Amino acid sequence: MLLPSRYQDAFSRNALPPLALWPELAFDLPGLRFPDLLNCADELLLTGTAIAGDDALAIVSDREALTYAELNGRVNRIARVLRDDCGLQSGERVLLRGSNTPGLLAAWLAVVKAGGIAVTTMPMLRAGELGKIIAIARPRLALCEQALAGELRPCLGAAGFERIVEYGGADAELEQLAGTKSPEFPAFPASQDDVCLIAFTSGTTGQPKAAMHFHRDVLAICRTFAEHRLPRCERPVFSGTPPLGFTFGLGALLLFPLFFGGTVALPAPTGPQQLAEAVRRFGITHLFTSPTAYRAMLEGENLSLPSLKVAVAAGEHLPADTALAWKAATGLDLLNGLGATEMLHIFLSTEAGAASNGGLGTPVPGFTAALFDAAGAMIDGPGEGRLGIRGPVGCRYLNDARQSDYVVNGWNITGDIFRRDADGCYSFVSRADDIIVSSGYNIAAVEVEQAVLRHPDVQECAVLGIPDPKRGKVVKALIVPKPGVDPGDALALQIQNFVKNTIAPYKYPRAIEFVAALPRTVTGKISRNISAN
Repeated sequence: MLLPSRYQDAFSRNALPPLALWPELAFDLPGLRFPDLLNCADELLLTGTAIAGDDALAIVSDREALTYAELNGRVNRIARVLRDDCGLQSGERVLLRGSNTPGLLAAWLAVVKAGGIAVTTMPMLRAGELGKIIAIARPRLALCEQALAGELRPCLGAAGFERIVEYGGADAELEQLAGTKSPEFPAFPASQDDVCLIAFTSGTTGQPKAAMHFHRDVLAICRTFAEHRLPRCERPVFSGTPPLGFTFGLGALLLFPLFFGGTVALPAPTGPQQLAEAVRRFGITHLFTSPTAYRAMLEGENLSLPSLKVAVAAGEHLPADTALAWKAATGLDLLNGLGATEMLHIFLSTEAGAASNGGLGTPVPGFTAALFDAAGAMIDGPGEGRLGIRGPVGCRYLNDARQSDYVVNGWNITGDIFRRDADGCYSFVSRADDIIVSSGYNIAAVEVEQAVLRHPDVQECAVLGIPDPKRGKVVKALIVPKPGVDPGDALALQIQNFVKNTIAPYKYPRAIEFVAALPRTVTGKISRNISAN
């Protein structure tokens, strides 16, 4: 049963799926009891400040550093801008667009503390992709980094989207407005089960799905994965590469550091091999990135990382040879984790200091895992099947019929095939759909096909994932060119650049093969399975 919402804007409460389609939730751990009124941003800021102290570093980047006192002041000033200058009503969605900077972290906290719902987007998304998100989440307002506003401006006027407030420069509107505000702001008293964030994922169609999470969910992942899987140490420093638009990055670079009273280090984006230098420069203790990045770091000359206490790998399958090579080079075992946007963060992982060899260990305390066969029957003991998860958080799509695909008989069915051994440890077998996981990014094959097919010289296209030693998989396009078109390297490069400018650049086909015809099923549909072979 839901508590009464405290929000003025009822959009998110009305968009929740029927309770009958929710997963069963479990709050068995002692730390998973929450007060009726709860603002997770305020709670985490209070927790971090109490542990670290006002003068301790909260966020540090190559350009600026914020103490906990300064972070609290900035968050409160932005919250006042949202309420006083932007007319934010509680329960309104606010789109956030920016790279991983202190400004984006402060903006997220301010939106939630003021009673808004944070809709954080990937910085690489193009206008068309942002438009889909806006059509679903219906934000009236966006806080956007100046350098990234170009792709967002074409969306103004659509689906009630009215205003962009830019930040990230001395002359930016948000900084100008915030500079006039008081550094004090009373947190909005939300209900524990009011929505505080909407996170987007993509299915095999490329149509985004919006997962809604409550204030209590944010604290639940801190009190499960962070509390029980991440080691504590004096003066922890968190860092990593996932964008805040990924819930993996939200936890790693904002929620967990505050929960631990630690520091977030945000080095300028560079290649994975420069990540090792950043670990040494900032004294990073808790590192979060993809197996692809760890493989790239292994190619560097210096992997001496004396400050590092734990290295978390997630976002894609961790090959055993990568786990073993990392252990040999650094003396540390990778903490291998599996999470999902629908589950907010990691629910299955190895333990810090335990050898993973590519396996995913056991359910995080607070969660239960099960395997199901093709008929939906639960598998007892060792076996292989579709993974189901229960815990204190779960899937709640925003007005989406696919809710009944993800939640079956109270279980969150992730779409992954797993194997469980006699000790109850789980290992990944494969995805159950046509998502291509490349360098930790989920890429819908159909969405890439649609982008390729918009090129004027392309007749037909099939997209699939092929194994790659560095990225796990890469996107490959099998293309039938139009008659009379020369299928050479020049055309391949043109198509790659065309796709980069049509959808997010990381989705482009790194491999292109021109073919005379595409294989088809007996019904005439293009067969990716045959194409892959």
